[in-house]
Amino acid sequence: MAEKKKRVVVVGGGIAGSLLCKTFHKHHHVDFTLIDSKEYFEITWANLRSMVEPSFAKRTLINHHEYLPGASIITSDAIEIDEQHQVSTTSDRQIAFDYLVIATGHMGNHHVTISDRLRQFEADYEKIQSSNTILIVGGGPTGVELAGEIVVDFPAKKVKLVHRGSRLLEFISETAGKKVLDWLTARNVEVILGQSVDLDSSSDGVYSTSSGETITADCHFKCTSEPIGSSWIKETILKDCLDDHGRLMVDEHLRVKGFANIFAIGDVTDVPELKQGYLAQKHALVVANNLKLLIEGGDEGKMVKYSPATSAMAIVSLGRREALAYIRCVTMIGRIPGLIKSKDLFVGKTRKQLGLKA
Repeated sequence: MAEKKKRVVVVGGGIAGSLLCKTFHKHHHVDFTLIDSKEYFEITWANLRSMVEPSFAKRTLINHHEYLPGASIITSDAIEIDEQHQVSTTSDRQIAFDYLVIATGHMGNHHVTISDRLRQFEADYEKIQSSNTILIVGGGPTGVELAGEIVVDFPAKKVKLVHRGSRLLEFISETAGKKVLDWLTARNVEVILGQSVDLDSSSDGVYSTSSGETITADCHFKCTSEPIGSSWIKETILKDCLDDHGRLMVDEHLRVKGFANIFAIGDVTDVPELKQGYLAQKHALVVANNLKLLIEGGDEGKMVKYSPATSAMAIVSLGRREALAYIRCVTMIGRIPGLIKSKDLFVGKTRKQLGLKA
């Protein structure tokens, strides 16, 4: 009699969830199902390049079936986890599990199909191309990288960047923020710090700031952080496992506290570290090892422990050739860090991790 396979359900096909699924693809002891709100995996750290070069997106949007051929994939939103070990979806499906992994990250775009997402990049490109003055709201890595992409590809455009913090890139050093500020202002980007923008009250290209000033622009892009993708969990058996910030509380093995067969990975967890893509991938690999151990009947005491990143590390691209690197408290800006990231934005490397051509 054939051994019954363990049912693994992964909710969320982003950076962490996709890599986890890839590690289990064709595992002979596992019957896994991916539940995702969209039909594709998006290499999110490359999507700003796609806004100035829409054709670039064709390598960054990957249908789940492309790297998981033959897998069970449900394109729907998860809405419930019950005591019968089932996940329910908005498409009225109930999927039973022996092990569950939640990888819903942050709320992202709402485009279900690749074609819809490509059309959005085309629309963003047309908006940039047809505007003389562009407002960017948010001075974190997303806002800084978008400003860099625009001023390199469209040097005649006037870019205005507004950030409510006292400096850019607040998640890393003051020196790094100052170097990026100097880089942007040298390219005629107007940077306004210590203010926010009321986007809802804009009228005819006039925006009001928190200090009562007005900014005129032909279009705007909001580059502030999106909410954590955990609102649906508040209606499930895991509702008491969410902290005050809406993140799932996990133990050192990345299991949701109080549940031996439910794990969480990526931005949706309360792991005390910066929420970055390469760290989410590390979560995925730790949980993959732990699930394989449990599924194959190994000693639970030998489960891998995840060690949170203790120091910030980042490479922020500045257009196609330059970047800012912050590694082990050392800051470098220019062509050398640009060689690491800015040309391809790690797209080839990420595709290779999924077993695809770079």
